Amino acid sequence: MATSKPSRPVKSKSTAASVRQPAGGAVPTPDLAAARKLVLDLLAIPGVSGDEKAIAERIVHHLKAAGCPASAIHFDNAHTKTPIKGNVGNLIVKLPGTVPGPRRLFMAHMDTVPVCVGAKPVVAGRYVKSADPTTGLGADDRGGIGVVLTTALEVLRRGLPCPPLTFLFGIQEEVGLYGARYVSAADLGKPGLAFNFDGGAVEKITVGATGGYRMDVAIEGMPSHAGVAPEKGISAIAIAALAVADLVEHGWHGLIEKEGKRGTSNVGVIHSGAATNVVAESAHLRVEARSHDSAFRKKIVKAIETAFKDAAKRVKNAAGKCGKVVCDGHLDYEAFRLGDDEPCVVAAIEAVRAVGLKPRTEVSNGGLDANWMAVNGVPTVTLGCGQMEIHTTKEQLDLEAYETACTVALRLAVGG
Repeated sequence: MATSKPSRPVKSKSTAASVRQPAGGAVPTPDLAAARKLVLDLLAIPGVSGDEKAIAERIVHHLKAAGCPASAIHFDNAHTKTPIKGNVGNLIVKLPGTVPGPRRLFMAHMDTVPVCVGAKPVVAGRYVKSADPTTGLGADDRGGIGVVLTTALEVLRRGLPCPPLTFLFGIQEEVGLYGARYVSAADLGKPGLAFNFDGGAVEKITVGATGGYRMDVAIEGMPSHAGVAPEKGISAIAIAALAVADLVEHGWHGLIEKEGKRGTSNVGVIHSGAATNVVAESAHLRVEARSHDSAFRKKIVKAIETAFKDAAKRVKNAAGKCGKVVCDGHLDYEAFRLGDDEPCVVAAIEAVRAVGLKPRTEVSNGGLDANWMAVNGVPTVTLGCGQMEIHTTKEQLDLEAYETACTVALRLAVGG
Protein backbone atom coordinates (compact mmCIF):
# COMPACT_ATOMS: atom_id res chain seq x y z
CA MET A 1 0.00 0.00 0.00
CA ALA A 2 1.13 3.51 -0.77
CA THR A 3 2.03 6.02 1.92
CA SER A 4 1.04 9.35 0.35
CA LYS A 5 -1.04 11.49 2.68
CA PRO A 6 -4.58 12.63 1.97
CA SER A 7 -5.15 16.31 2.67
CA ARG A 8 -8.12 16.02 5.01
CA PRO A 9 -7.43 14.28 8.34
CA VAL A 10 -10.40 12.96 10.27
CA LYS A 11 -10.79 15.01 13.40
CA SER A 12 -11.00 13.14 16.68
CA LYS A 13 -13.93 13.83 18.99
CA SER A 14 -12.11 12.34 21.98
CA THR A 15 -8.68 12.56 23.54
CA ALA A 16 -5.70 10.26 23.54
CA ALA A 17 -6.24 9.72 27.25
CA SER A 18 -9.34 7.68 26.41
CA VAL A 19 -7.21 4.87 25.02
CA ARG A 20 -5.95 3.83 28.42
CA GLN A 21 -6.59 0.14 28.84
CA PRO A 22 -9.66 -0.24 31.05
CA ALA A 23 -9.37 -3.56 32.78
CA GLY A 24 -6.06 -3.35 34.56
CA GLY A 25 -3.81 -6.25 35.43
CA ALA A 26 -2.24 -8.72 33.04
CA VAL A 27 -3.77 -9.06 29.60
CA PRO A 28 -5.16 -12.57 29.04
CA THR A 29 -3.93 -14.62 26.10
CA PRO A 30 -6.60 -16.04 23.81
CA ASP A 31 -6.98 -19.76 23.31
CA LEU A 32 -4.91 -19.90 20.12
CA ALA A 33 -5.71 -23.54 19.38
CA ALA A 34 -9.41 -22.67 19.46
CA ALA A 35 -8.78 -19.58 17.33
CA ARG A 36 -7.02 -21.70 14.72
CA LYS A 37 -9.81 -24.28 14.69
CA LEU A 38 -12.36 -21.48 14.36
CA VAL A 39 -10.79 -19.86 11.30
CA LEU A 40 -10.49 -23.21 9.52
CA ASP A 41 -14.20 -23.72 10.15
CA LEU A 42 -15.04 -20.27 8.78
CA LEU A 43 -12.84 -20.64 5.69
CA ALA A 44 -14.78 -23.71 4.57
CA ILE A 45 -18.08 -21.82 4.35
CA PRO A 46 -18.81 -20.10 1.00
CA GLY A 47 -20.15 -16.56 1.05
CA VAL A 48 -19.64 -14.31 -1.94
CA SER A 49 -20.97 -10.76 -1.81
CA GLY A 50 -24.74 -10.82 -1.39
CA ASP A 51 -24.76 -14.43 -0.19
CA GLU A 52 -23.44 -14.08 3.35
CA LYS A 53 -26.33 -15.74 5.17
CA ALA A 54 -24.58 -19.08 5.77
CA ILE A 55 -21.48 -17.52 7.29
CA ALA A 56 -23.62 -15.15 9.37
CA GLU A 57 -25.59 -18.10 10.74
CA ARG A 58 -22.36 -19.91 11.65
CA ILE A 59 -21.10 -16.83 13.51
CA VAL A 60 -24.38 -16.62 15.44
CA HIS A 61 -24.10 -20.33 16.27
CA HIS A 62 -20.65 -19.80 17.80
CA LEU A 63 -21.81 -16.72 19.72
CA LYS A 64 -24.83 -18.45 21.26
CA ALA A 65 -22.76 -21.51 22.15
CA ALA A 66 -20.44 -19.15 24.08
CA GLY A 67 -23.37 -17.74 26.05
CA CYS A 68 -24.17 -14.61 24.06
CA PRO A 69 -27.79 -13.63 24.78
CA ALA A 70 -30.07 -13.45 21.76
CA SER A 71 -30.99 -9.90 22.75
CA ALA A 72 -27.40 -8.81 22.05
CA ILE A 73 -27.49 -10.09 18.46
CA HIS A 74 -29.03 -7.94 15.74
CA PHE A 75 -29.20 -7.90 11.94
CA ASP A 76 -29.77 -4.57 10.20
CA ASN A 77 -31.36 -4.03 6.77
CA ALA A 78 -28.27 -2.83 4.89
CA HIS A 79 -28.80 -5.56 2.26
CA THR A 80 -32.08 -3.94 1.19
CA LYS A 81 -30.19 -0.81 0.10
CA THR A 82 -27.43 -2.40 -1.97
CA PRO A 83 -27.28 -2.81 -5.77
CA ILE A 84 -26.78 -6.55 -5.30
CA LYS A 85 -29.81 -8.27 -3.84
CA GLY A 86 -28.42 -9.66 -0.60
CA ASN A 87 -29.81 -12.39 1.62
CA VAL A 88 -28.74 -10.94 4.98
CA GLY A 89 -27.80 -7.62 6.56
CA ASN A 90 -24.90 -6.62 8.76
CA LEU A 91 -24.57 -8.74 11.90
CA ILE A 92 -24.16 -6.52 14.98
CA VAL A 93 -23.42 -7.79 18.48
CA LYS A 94 -23.40 -5.37 21.42
CA LEU A 95 -22.12 -6.26 24.88
CA PRO A 96 -22.70 -3.83 27.76
CA GLY A 97 -19.26 -4.13 29.32
CA THR A 98 -18.29 -4.41 32.98
CA VAL A 99 -15.90 -1.46 33.41
CA PRO A 100 -16.25 2.19 32.42
CA GLY A 101 -14.80 3.49 29.18
CA PRO A 102 -15.81 4.44 25.65
CA ARG A 103 -17.45 1.69 23.61
CA ARG A 104 -15.01 -0.17 21.35
CA LEU A 105 -15.93 -1.57 17.95
CA PHE A 106 -14.32 -4.59 16.30
CA MET A 107 -15.26 -5.31 12.69
CA ALA A 108 -14.52 -7.44 9.63
CA HIS A 109 -16.43 -8.26 6.45
CA MET A 110 -18.13 -11.59 5.83
CA ASP A 111 -18.08 -11.71 2.02
CA THR A 112 -15.39 -13.19 -0.19
CA VAL A 113 -14.65 -12.82 -3.90
CA PRO A 114 -15.99 -15.39 -6.42
CA VAL A 115 -12.64 -17.13 -6.95
CA CYS A 116 -12.89 -18.42 -3.37
CA VAL A 117 -16.08 -20.43 -3.91
CA GLY A 118 -15.27 -24.09 -3.31
CA ALA A 119 -12.19 -23.42 -1.16
CA LYS A 120 -10.95 -26.41 0.81
CA PRO A 121 -8.72 -25.05 3.58
CA VAL A 122 -5.75 -27.19 4.55
CA VAL A 123 -2.84 -26.45 6.85
CA ALA A 124 0.66 -26.63 5.37
CA GLY A 125 3.16 -25.76 8.08
CA ARG A 126 2.38 -22.26 9.34
CA TYR A 127 0.10 -21.46 6.39
CA VAL A 128 -3.43 -22.27 5.33
CA LYS A 129 -4.16 -22.64 1.62
CA SER A 130 -6.92 -24.15 -0.49
CA ALA A 131 -6.47 -27.81 -1.36
CA ASP A 132 -8.24 -27.04 -4.64
CA PRO A 133 -5.66 -25.21 -6.81
CA THR A 134 -8.42 -23.61 -8.88
CA THR A 135 -9.85 -21.60 -5.98
CA GLY A 136 -8.73 -18.85 -3.67
CA LEU A 137 -8.85 -19.34 0.10
CA GLY A 138 -11.12 -16.57 1.33
CA ALA A 139 -8.74 -15.43 4.07
CA ASP A 140 -9.83 -12.00 2.92
CA ASP A 141 -11.67 -11.59 5.10
CA ARG A 142 -12.41 -14.81 6.97
CA GLY A 143 -9.12 -14.17 8.74
CA GLY A 144 -10.58 -10.91 10.03
CA ILE A 145 -13.86 -12.60 10.94
CA GLY A 146 -11.87 -15.20 12.88
CA VAL A 147 -10.02 -12.50 14.83
CA VAL A 148 -13.15 -10.52 15.68
CA LEU A 149 -15.21 -13.58 16.56
CA THR A 150 -12.40 -15.04 18.66
CA THR A 151 -12.31 -11.80 20.64
CA ALA A 152 -16.05 -11.93 21.28
CA LEU A 153 -15.93 -15.61 22.26
CA GLU A 154 -13.04 -15.08 24.68
CA VAL A 155 -14.89 -12.27 26.44
CA LEU A 156 -18.10 -14.29 26.62
CA ARG A 157 -16.66 -17.64 27.69
CA ARG A 158 -14.26 -16.30 30.27
CA GLY A 159 -16.31 -13.40 31.56
CA LEU A 160 -13.41 -11.03 31.02
CA PRO A 161 -13.74 -7.48 32.35
CA CYS A 162 -14.09 -5.03 29.49
CA PRO A 163 -15.63 -1.71 28.47
CA PRO A 164 -18.78 -1.77 26.30
CA LEU A 165 -18.00 -3.68 23.10
CA THR A 166 -19.60 -3.89 19.66
CA PHE A 167 -18.77 -6.53 17.06
CA LEU A 168 -19.72 -5.80 13.45
CA PHE A 169 -19.67 -8.52 10.81
CA GLY A 170 -20.26 -6.60 7.59
CA ILE A 171 -21.68 -7.50 4.20
CA GLN A 172 -20.71 -6.75 0.60
CA GLU A 173 -17.35 -5.11 1.20
CA GLU A 174 -15.82 -6.58 -1.93
CA VAL A 175 -18.36 -5.02 -4.30
CA GLY A 176 -18.51 -1.48 -2.91
CA LEU A 177 -18.04 -1.37 0.88
CA TYR A 178 -21.81 -1.48 1.19
CA GLY A 179 -22.10 -2.97 4.66
CA ALA A 180 -20.03 -0.17 6.18
CA ARG A 181 -21.70 2.38 3.93
CA TYR A 182 -25.20 1.60 5.14
CA VAL A 183 -24.57 0.71 8.78
CA SER A 184 -25.90 3.12 11.39
CA ALA A 185 -23.59 4.54 14.05
CA ALA A 186 -26.58 4.46 16.41
CA ASP A 187 -27.04 0.72 15.79
CA LEU A 188 -23.39 0.28 16.71
CA GLY A 189 -23.83 2.10 20.02
CA LYS A 190 -21.81 5.13 18.87
CA PRO A 191 -18.36 3.64 19.60
CA GLY A 192 -15.48 5.88 20.61
CA LEU A 193 -12.75 3.62 19.22
CA ALA A 194 -13.03 1.29 16.23
CA PHE A 195 -10.77 -1.42 14.81
CA ASN A 196 -11.22 -3.05 11.40
CA PHE A 197 -9.43 -6.34 10.78
CA ASP A 198 -8.70 -6.92 7.10
CA GLY A 199 -5.74 -7.82 4.89
CA GLY A 200 -2.00 -7.68 5.41
CA ALA A 201 0.61 -7.84 8.13
CA VAL A 202 -0.33 -7.45 11.79
CA GLU A 203 2.11 -4.61 12.36
CA LYS A 204 0.67 -2.60 9.45
CA ILE A 205 -1.79 -0.05 10.82
CA THR A 206 -3.76 1.61 8.04
CA VAL A 207 -4.78 5.12 9.11
CA GLY A 208 -6.12 6.47 5.83
CA ALA A 209 -7.25 5.55 2.34
CA THR A 210 -7.95 7.13 -1.01
CA GLY A 211 -11.35 8.16 -2.34
CA GLY A 212 -12.78 6.36 -5.36
CA TYR A 213 -15.22 7.39 -8.10
CA ARG A 214 -16.63 5.03 -10.75
CA MET A 215 -18.15 5.90 -14.09
CA ASP A 216 -20.20 4.15 -16.73
CA VAL A 217 -19.59 5.68 -20.14
CA ALA A 218 -22.18 4.98 -22.86
CA ILE A 219 -21.23 5.85 -26.44
CA GLU A 220 -23.87 6.00 -29.16
CA GLY A 221 -22.63 5.85 -32.75
CA MET A 222 -24.31 4.81 -35.99
CA PRO A 223 -24.10 1.38 -37.66
CA SER A 224 -23.30 0.76 -41.29
CA HIS A 225 -21.71 -1.94 -43.44
CA ALA A 226 -17.97 -1.66 -42.88
CA GLY A 227 -17.17 -2.77 -46.43
CA VAL A 228 -20.01 -1.35 -48.53
CA ALA A 229 -20.57 2.03 -46.85
CA PRO A 230 -18.27 2.64 -43.87
CA GLU A 231 -18.55 6.40 -44.44
CA LYS A 232 -22.20 6.28 -43.41
CA GLY A 233 -21.39 4.91 -39.98
CA ILE A 234 -20.13 6.49 -36.78
CA SER A 235 -17.85 4.10 -34.94
CA ALA A 236 -18.38 3.97 -31.21
CA ILE A 237 -15.12 2.06 -30.95
CA ALA A 238 -13.26 4.86 -32.72
CA ILE A 239 -14.73 7.37 -30.28
CA ALA A 240 -13.64 5.25 -27.33
CA ALA A 241 -10.16 4.77 -28.80
CA LEU A 242 -9.66 8.50 -29.36
CA ALA A 243 -10.84 9.30 -25.85
CA VAL A 244 -8.52 6.80 -24.19
CA ALA A 245 -5.60 7.91 -26.36
CA ASP A 246 -6.27 11.52 -25.38
CA LEU A 247 -6.27 10.62 -21.67
CA VAL A 248 -2.97 8.77 -22.03
CA GLU A 249 -1.36 11.51 -24.12
CA HIS A 250 -2.27 14.27 -21.67
CA GLY A 251 -1.42 12.36 -18.49
CA TRP A 252 -4.92 11.67 -17.23
CA HIS A 253 -4.73 7.86 -17.36
CA GLY A 254 -2.84 5.54 -15.00
CA LEU A 255 -0.71 7.34 -12.43
CA ILE A 256 -1.58 11.03 -12.53
CA GLU A 257 0.76 13.69 -11.13
CA LYS A 258 -0.12 17.29 -11.86
CA GLU A 259 0.32 20.57 -10.02
CA GLY A 260 1.70 18.82 -6.96
CA LYS A 261 -1.35 16.56 -6.77
CA ARG A 262 -1.52 12.82 -7.23
CA GLY A 263 -4.20 10.36 -8.28
CA THR A 264 -5.00 7.47 -10.61
CA SER A 265 -7.51 6.59 -13.28
CA ASN A 266 -8.25 3.48 -15.28
CA VAL A 267 -10.43 2.49 -18.22
CA GLY A 268 -10.98 -1.04 -17.02
CA VAL A 269 -13.86 -2.46 -19.05
CA ILE A 270 -15.06 -1.97 -22.63
CA HIS A 271 -17.87 -3.77 -24.46
CA SER A 272 -18.53 -3.01 -28.11
CA GLY A 273 -19.05 -4.47 -31.52
CA ALA A 274 -20.64 -7.58 -32.99
CA ALA A 275 -18.75 -8.26 -36.23
CA THR A 276 -15.80 -6.95 -38.21
CA ASN A 277 -18.02 -5.99 -41.14
CA VAL A 278 -20.25 -3.70 -39.05
CA VAL A 279 -19.30 -0.21 -37.89
CA ALA A 280 -19.85 -0.43 -34.13
CA GLU A 281 -23.10 1.24 -33.17
CA SER A 282 -22.43 1.50 -29.42
CA ALA A 283 -19.84 1.02 -26.73
CA HIS A 284 -20.04 0.80 -22.97
CA LEU A 285 -17.01 1.41 -20.76
CA ARG A 286 -16.37 1.33 -17.04
CA VAL A 287 -13.86 3.82 -15.71
CA GLU A 288 -12.56 4.77 -12.27
CA ALA A 289 -10.74 7.74 -10.73
CA ARG A 290 -9.00 7.84 -7.36
CA SER A 291 -7.22 10.44 -5.26
CA HIS A 292 -6.63 11.26 -1.63
CA ASP A 293 -7.57 14.84 -2.57
CA SER A 294 -11.29 15.07 -3.38
CA ALA A 295 -10.90 18.29 -5.38
CA PHE A 296 -8.19 16.74 -7.55
CA ARG A 297 -10.27 13.60 -8.03
CA LYS A 298 -13.04 15.81 -9.41
CA LYS A 299 -10.54 17.25 -11.89
CA ILE A 300 -9.66 13.73 -13.02
CA VAL A 301 -13.35 12.91 -13.50
CA LYS A 302 -13.84 16.13 -15.46
CA ALA A 303 -10.86 15.31 -17.69
CA ILE A 304 -12.33 11.86 -18.41
CA GLU A 305 -15.75 13.27 -19.28
CA THR A 306 -14.20 15.95 -21.51
CA ALA A 307 -12.01 13.44 -23.36
CA PHE A 308 -15.00 11.25 -24.29
CA LYS A 309 -17.26 14.13 -25.27
CA ASP A 310 -14.55 15.75 -27.39
CA ALA A 311 -13.83 12.43 -29.08
CA ALA A 312 -17.52 12.07 -29.96
CA LYS A 313 -17.39 15.42 -31.76
CA ARG A 314 -14.32 14.38 -33.77
CA VAL A 315 -15.80 11.20 -35.27
CA LYS A 316 -18.24 12.18 -38.02
CA ASN A 317 -19.84 10.35 -40.91
CA ALA A 318 -20.15 11.58 -44.48
CA ALA A 319 -23.30 13.49 -43.58
CA GLY A 320 -21.49 15.40 -40.84
CA LYS A 321 -23.25 13.67 -37.99
CA CYS A 322 -21.37 12.68 -34.87
CA GLY A 323 -21.93 10.33 -31.95
CA LYS A 324 -23.14 10.96 -28.43
CA VAL A 325 -21.64 10.20 -25.04
CA VAL A 326 -23.35 9.88 -21.66
CA CYS A 327 -21.21 9.62 -18.51
CA ASP A 328 -22.94 8.33 -15.39
CA GLY A 329 -20.77 8.30 -12.27
CA HIS A 330 -21.00 7.90 -8.53
CA LEU A 331 -18.75 8.19 -5.48
CA ASP A 332 -17.68 4.76 -4.24
CA TYR A 333 -16.03 6.06 -1.08
CA GLU A 334 -14.52 9.29 0.18
CA ALA A 335 -10.89 9.64 1.23
CA PHE A 336 -10.02 9.84 4.91
CA ARG A 337 -6.93 10.27 7.07
CA LEU A 338 -6.88 9.68 10.81
CA GLY A 339 -4.78 11.99 12.94
CA ASP A 340 -1.78 10.59 14.80
CA ASP A 341 -3.51 11.38 18.10
CA GLU A 342 -6.77 9.63 17.18
CA PRO A 343 -7.52 7.30 20.13
CA CYS A 344 -7.96 4.19 17.98
CA VAL A 345 -4.59 4.85 16.29
CA VAL A 346 -2.81 5.34 19.60
CA ALA A 347 -4.42 2.19 21.01
CA ALA A 348 -3.55 0.09 17.95
CA ILE A 349 0.08 1.19 18.00
CA GLU A 350 0.39 0.38 21.70
CA ALA A 351 -1.24 -3.04 21.26
CA VAL A 352 0.99 -4.03 18.34
CA ARG A 353 4.09 -2.87 20.19
CA ALA A 354 3.00 -4.81 23.28
CA VAL A 355 3.15 -8.14 21.37
CA GLY A 356 6.73 -7.45 20.31
CA LEU A 357 6.17 -6.08 16.82
CA LYS A 358 7.24 -2.72 15.41
CA PRO A 359 4.06 -0.92 14.32
CA ARG A 360 4.03 1.08 11.10
CA THR A 361 1.27 3.38 9.94
CA GLU A 362 0.33 3.41 6.27
CA VAL A 363 -2.18 5.01 3.93
CA SER A 364 -3.90 2.86 1.32
CA ASN A 365 -4.59 3.56 -2.34
CA GLY A 366 -7.49 1.12 -2.14
CA GLY A 367 -10.86 1.46 -0.44
CA LEU A 368 -11.61 0.03 2.99
CA ASP A 369 -14.70 -0.35 5.13
CA ALA A 370 -12.98 2.29 7.24
CA ASN A 371 -13.65 4.86 4.48
CA TRP A 372 -17.37 4.71 5.07
CA MET A 373 -17.01 4.28 8.82
CA ALA A 374 -15.27 7.67 8.87
CA VAL A 375 -18.13 9.20 6.89
CA ASN A 376 -20.55 7.64 9.38
CA GLY A 377 -18.77 9.39 12.24
CA VAL A 378 -16.80 6.39 13.52
CA PRO A 379 -13.04 6.91 12.96
CA THR A 380 -11.67 3.42 12.34
CA VAL A 381 -8.13 2.07 12.11
CA THR A 382 -7.44 -1.09 10.07
CA LEU A 383 -5.10 -3.89 11.15
CA GLY A 384 -3.94 -6.98 9.25
CA CYS A 385 -4.46 -10.65 10.09
CA GLY A 386 -1.80 -12.36 7.97
CA GLN A 387 -3.67 -12.67 4.67
CA MET A 388 -1.39 -13.08 1.65
CA GLU A 389 -1.95 -12.88 -2.15
CA ILE A 390 -5.64 -12.16 -1.70
CA HIS A 391 -8.14 -12.49 -4.57
CA THR A 392 -5.96 -15.09 -6.28
CA THR A 393 -5.69 -18.90 -6.34
CA LYS A 394 -2.38 -18.51 -4.48
CA GLU A 395 -4.02 -16.91 -1.46
CA GLN A 396 -2.74 -18.04 1.96
CA LEU A 397 -3.27 -17.25 5.62
CA ASP A 398 -0.19 -17.02 7.83
CA LEU A 399 -1.39 -18.75 11.00
CA GLU A 400 1.29 -17.22 13.21
CA ALA A 401 0.29 -13.74 12.09
CA TYR A 402 -3.39 -14.61 12.49
CA GLU A 403 -2.83 -15.80 16.06
CA THR A 404 -0.85 -12.65 16.82
CA ALA A 405 -3.76 -10.58 15.48
CA CYS A 406 -6.09 -12.47 17.84
CA THR A 407 -3.80 -11.54 20.73
CA VAL A 408 -3.70 -7.87 19.64
CA ALA A 409 -7.50 -7.75 19.31
CA LEU A 410 -8.09 -9.24 22.76
CA ARG A 411 -5.64 -6.75 24.25
CA LEU A 412 -7.57 -3.93 22.59
CA ALA A 413 -10.84 -5.33 23.94
CA VAL A 414 -9.93 -5.98 27.56
CA GLY A 415 -6.65 -4.16 28.06
CA GLY A 416 -3.83 -4.49 30.49
